[in-house]
Amino acid sequence: MSQDNGVHAQDGATTDASLASRAKNPKKNGPKWWLISLIAVIVAVAVVIGVTLAYSKKDDSANVSAGNMYADTVTIGLKLAPTNLDIRNTAGSALDQVLIGNVYEGIVARDSKNQVAPGLASSWEESKDGLTYTFHLNKNMTFSNGDKLDAEDVAWSINELIAKQYHDADALTAVSKVEAKDADTVVMTLKTPNSNLLWTLTGRAGLVFDKDAKYDLKTQAVGSGPYTVAKFVENDSITLKANNKYWGKNKAKTPTIVIKYLADDNAAVNALKSGDVQVLAPITETLAGPFKSDSAKYTVKAGNGTDKYVLGFNNASGSKLADKRIRQAIRYAINHKEIIASRGGADKALGGPIPSLDPGYEDLTKLYPYDQAKAKSLMEEAGYSESNPLELSLTYANIYGTEIGDQLRSQLKPIGIDLKVNVVEFSTWLQDVYTNHDFDISLVDHNESHDFYSWADPTYYFGYDNAEVQKLYNEGVAATTDKERDAKFAEAAKLISEDAPADWLFNYRITTVAVKGVKGFPFDLNQTVLPLYNVTYSLAEFSQK
Repeated sequence: MSQDNGVHAQDGATTDASLASRAKNPKKNGPKWWLISLIAVIVAVAVVIGVTLAYSKKDDSANVSAGNMYADTVTIGLKLAPTNLDIRNTAGSALDQVLIGNVYEGIVARDSKNQVAPGLASSWEESKDGLTYTFHLNKNMTFSNGDKLDAEDVAWSINELIAKQYHDADALTAVSKVEAKDADTVVMTLKTPNSNLLWTLTGRAGLVFDKDAKYDLKTQAVGSGPYTVAKFVENDSITLKANNKYWGKNKAKTPTIVIKYLADDNAAVNALKSGDVQVLAPITETLAGPFKSDSAKYTVKAGNGTDKYVLGFNNASGSKLADKRIRQAIRYAINHKEIIASRGGADKALGGPIPSLDPGYEDLTKLYPYDQAKAKSLMEEAGYSESNPLELSLTYANIYGTEIGDQLRSQLKPIGIDLKVNVVEFSTWLQDVYTNHDFDISLVDHNESHDFYSWADPTYYFGYDNAEVQKLYNEGVAATTDKERDAKFAEAAKLISEDAPADWLFNYRITTVAVKGVKGFPFDLNQTVLPLYNVTYSLAEFSQK
């Protein structure tokens, strides 16, 4: 919706008000005030009708409700696009972001504080030994195709995920069986306790599918959420339509939500300025400046999240970074405050692998403070200096821009590292770094919550293998209390940070810009949890700005 249309609608309302004022004061308008007023009213009404018809032809995305104009369509600009809709097999948080909670629902859900909340199950109990979970489902639930959703669908979905090893099945290795006790009750039995189980079920592992539905999972979706997928254009957009068979309390307030993927920052900013999108998430703090200055038209806010910008080192035996002194030198040489300031200052320093919203978090930023002298000393011990530099390559996806690579090259040069920066397509990063482990240093935003397990997996692309870390992590997972789990994870995280298998540049706080009039869009955690049912766009409010 353009601003012009909004202003026109507001002007029409003002004209009606002024005419009413004149009608109450006939002397002010002369002997023929009633004739003049009548003609003026007829003209005004014709103008309003004309504007409304023109408005409808130009943009049919609005309706009028309770004297206020609400858009029928809200367009949201996001950055990282999914290659298909197959959430059972395709990696990447872009699918979770759009589909979970909007199209597909899980047995439990996740709130804006990253805590477990009721989902398809309204309540549950856990046995004292941590081996049995009993879930009580909501009643009268349906899928978007009208099929009934009950305990059989829940049990089938989770058992199918485990049996066919769909994405995130490895997070349910402790599960022995899932049974439908009756139509409204699901019992999950574990082989060993898993303190992460409930949170894990808020993601892909707990999603419930229609066991009887037949559709192409790559281009279609049949879920039970407040929205359905009306259209999917690969690497371009996803159109969501309100599910008219939605069973729950989170009924969609806006009939159509269009997700537009804008990988290029400048194109994204231009889309927001032109009105092609009403929300942009994320936007860099530096690009958000003009929108902050125009607070009458835009809302700009940085939200909390679990995104970790990880400068991952190749820790495999034989790698140039197998030498701990070099890894430590890199960590001492990085000026995190400078990097965060250059991005606008919204991000938070992060000294280890666990962000503040995840279990086991501890502030570890003091382990490797900026100390160029110490970094140089460690490099000299390893046999390198500025006159005899170590050549290393940094590979990362072009969605992160070039500035951060330039900064790291500049910061590492004085300590004796000649850093070659390779900015590549994300698909290339996935193949070369993530899959083939062909890299020296990598940079990627690890935005998944509760992903601490990657540091206890030697086969992960970091190639980090620490038996004590693995032991502590496993003990934390097997804990039967959150307090015990958090203590084990914190101890392991400190060991990891001391070992320097990576540097955690910062905890990325997502800055979002929304046009005034947009309400209900979540600012916290919106790169991983993006419930859209509450989103509305009041055109009348925007037109007053």
